[in-house]
Amino acid sequence: MTEAREFLIHEDAHVLVFNKPAGLAVQGGSGVTRSLEDMLAAFAKSNGKRPRLVHRLDRETSGVIVAARTKPAAAFLSEAFAGRDAKKTYLAIVCGGAPEPRAGEINLAVRKTNQRGPDIMVIDAAGQSALTRYRTLAATPAAALLELAPETGRMHQLRAHLAAIGRPIAGDGKYGGLFSVGGVAVSSLALHAAVLDIPHPAGGRARFEAPPPPAVQETCRSLGLEAPVG
Repeated sequence: MTEAREFLIHEDAHVLVFNKPAGLAVQGGSGVTRSLEDMLAAFAKSNGKRPRLVHRLDRETSGVIVAARTKPAAAFLSEAFAGRDAKKTYLAIVCGGAPEPRAGEINLAVRKTNQRGPDIMVIDAAGQSALTRYRTLAATPAAALLELAPETGRMHQLRAHLAAIGRPIAGDGKYGGLFSVGGVAVSSLALHAAVLDIPHPAGGRARFEAPPPPAVQETCRSLGLEAPVG
């Protein structure tokens, strides 16, 4: 349980909330030897039933992720995510400076394809609707720090949307993101799930936050993206 608790940021009778590190898979599968889902066994009840993850993050994405401790909590939270009552806020470092306009929305449908490699999302008007709101927090000619609020939860939505407007996420090889931006090396996907605001199974709402990992913070400093713009 020690390893799982290392990432735990909140615990109560209904939910567990983790700050997932980048590189940790959420679920097991082919080639996955370690996953957050497996770690949940450490929180299993005496009858063997373990908490259940109610949403997903890409393996390369860090940040807030929640698991339900009971079956009623899982049903309640799954409905909240499906009904878009869970509000998610991400931070991303993108290549190419600030988008134009600096704040707005990206409303582009996406669909999954294997033609450009496994599990790639492409923009397609006949695909699933997808909406992302964004605003620029800081920018230089080479890069920008964006706050992202996805209204839908499509696979790779943020990555595909930002690539579509010519601002791919730094370190995102799948979608054209560079691994060197403004002379600064970017070793992995610069995308972090910073805030999750959800209705709580016990009533009311709960807001969970997690700071970006040190590597993302250091990249921001190196790129001069610390001071937010108005």
